[in-house]
Amino acid sequence: MKGPLAGLMQQAQRMQEEMKRAQEEIAQAEVTGQSGGGLVSVRMSGRHEVRAVSIDRKLFADDPEMAEDLVAAAVNDAVNRIAALSQEKLGGLTAGMNLPAGFKLPF
Repeated sequence: MKGPLAGLMQQAQRMQEEMKRAQEEIAQAEVTGQSGGGLVSVRMSGRHEVRAVSIDRKLFADDPEMAEDLVAAAVNDAVNRIAALSQEKLGGLTAGMNLPAGFKLPF
């Protein structure tokens, strides 16, 4: 193949390889979500697997319902951190391509 189509195909192949590498980095990453000023923390992998939960013990005795809310908030914080990491790693990969508005990769 010659011409602009060949160049576009090569660019797409490089982008696919870079995207795969970035996805692997994200999967290996770990983030920590927190809530309640550090009373609850959740460590989560880039694959959204919760690895550890830490809860200040006195929180249970004082207000168990608040503990439940803070665990949910910490999990949501961790999920949002993974989303931000994914955007950071994958967002720049398509910057050089003139894709139509709303076009999403990978296909």
